[in-house]
Amino acid sequence: MAKKLHENICEEALFNSLFKKYSNDLYNFLHYRYGEYLNPKDKTQEAFIKLWENCKKVTPSKAKSFLFTIGNNLMLNEVKHQKVVLNYQKNKPKSHTHESPEFLMEEGEYMQKLQKAISNLTEAQRTAFLLSRVEGKRHKEIAELLNISTKAVEKRIYGALKKLRETISEL
Repeated sequence: MAKKLHENICEEALFNSLFKKYSNDLYNFLHYRYGEYLNPKDKTQEAFIKLWENCKKVTPSKAKSFLFTIGNNLMLNEVKHQKVVLNYQKNKPKSHTHESPEFLMEEGEYMQKLQKAISNLTEAQRTAFLLSRVEGKRHKEIAELLNISTKAVEKRIYGALKKLRETISEL
């Protein structure tokens, strides 16, 4: 009896056999390479989910390579994410526990007012203002980014500040 050649792995029985054949190997590979902290079990399952989603594109002969590549990429993405989380925790401003609930409520209300006021600026003013105040860019850098003169940048930023002062009395 001749073996039937499969072009893809969308048949449930074939997929199940691939899962039984490679899931433990993939888990061990991810676990030994990255450790338990990054949850290799979840990444193994995610790799098989991606395999199922791409079952028409992957032949049985390429399934192992696909799974190990996807699993490795998922772990690398998790490593990057954990670096971002750690960097944020290291650099985040310390919260003040001695602040009163009233202060925290007023701060929240002020932030809402500010966000609304910023959203009411013209697009040109908002762009220049945010590039200057949030991203810390100089007027010359903003002018180059927006292809306008530095005087135009100054006019947009000062116009934005004027509108914000009119809208928010606390400024």
